[in-house]
Amino acid sequence: MKKHNFSAGPSILPQEVMQQASQGLINFNNLGLSVMEISHRSKDFVEVMDEACALALELLGLDKNHYSALFLQGGASTQFVMAPFNFLSQKAAYLNTGTWSTKAIKEAKLFGQVQEVASSKDRNFCYIPKGYEIPVDSDYFHCTSNNTIFGTQMHELPNTEVPVFCDMSSDIFSRAIDYSKYDLIYAGAQKNMGPAGTTLVVIKNELLSEAPRPIPSMLDYRIHQEKGSMFNTPPVVAVYVSLLTLRWVRDKGGVSAIEQLNRTKAQELYSEIDRNPLFKGFAETADRSIMNATFNLTTEENKATFDELCQQAGISGINGHRSVGGFRASIYNAMPLESVRTLIEVMKEFERKH
Repeated sequence: MKKHNFSAGPSILPQEVMQQASQGLINFNNLGLSVMEISHRSKDFVEVMDEACALALELLGLDKNHYSALFLQGGASTQFVMAPFNFLSQKAAYLNTGTWSTKAIKEAKLFGQVQEVASSKDRNFCYIPKGYEIPVDSDYFHCTSNNTIFGTQMHELPNTEVPVFCDMSSDIFSRAIDYSKYDLIYAGAQKNMGPAGTTLVVIKNELLSEAPRPIPSMLDYRIHQEKGSMFNTPPVVAVYVSLLTLRWVRDKGGVSAIEQLNRTKAQELYSEIDRNPLFKGFAETADRSIMNATFNLTTEENKATFDELCQQAGISGINGHRSVGGFRASIYNAMPLESVRTLIEVMKEFERKH
């Protein structure tokens, strides 16, 4: 039976990528060696890293003369620390839209004053705050573009002269926006880019000046940029599979083409959620994510039936996070439209039974 993987992460990867990766794990570049066992300093792997960094910038429409792409370790959670460690001198502004921005705020407070400019905590993060002001004396403004747990997404960026930092772990490369409006972007690979184990950091080069405090080498962006993401042994498999995924995005027509498919998937699924009287969406309509659709049953008494129908159809990873309950369909770049339509048919079948 075909499996339809709606997991929020680690998440679905393109079948073509997994097939190519499996070959590289056995015999990389016809070397008779696995990518896991060649030197990360070898010409073959340096080419992987260089291409991955260059292709990331290309797909985001960013000039390599003004931005650097880094593949680091520690997940987005380490970036909660690295960003303020490197750039928080006096005060930073943070937008709180969910669990991950809450964690980022907690870490930033270790390094300076944090002003929470707005929060949607009052309604369990079911919406994106609007109309807030960002203090002009902030060292930077930090936001989370997409919230996997609550199914919300920022569709507009506030106007500000303050440097903008963004956690894009769950929607990077999913839509064509003006990425040059951001000064620092970070994203764990395990949603839209590759397996868990590496984190993409895209940083404006002009930020890489003197830091406000002494920084340990492993947490210093300047050192990682100078060393081409090779200060220490990188997570070679995660970087390699990320490169294959970035090539897949490019070959599909780039981010703009991927966005069209993502919007089709989201539109069809949300239409069924809104039409079907047995379901209700969690996030406010205007702030719905095209990556993570969160929804609940109007009554919980028939949940076991719906769970059984999903299992019979090969649907996996559909249960919602404990903070929201219900269901969460993560429809990242690699999710085929066929799988979304399978879920929709299950929802219709559930309606016919009840």
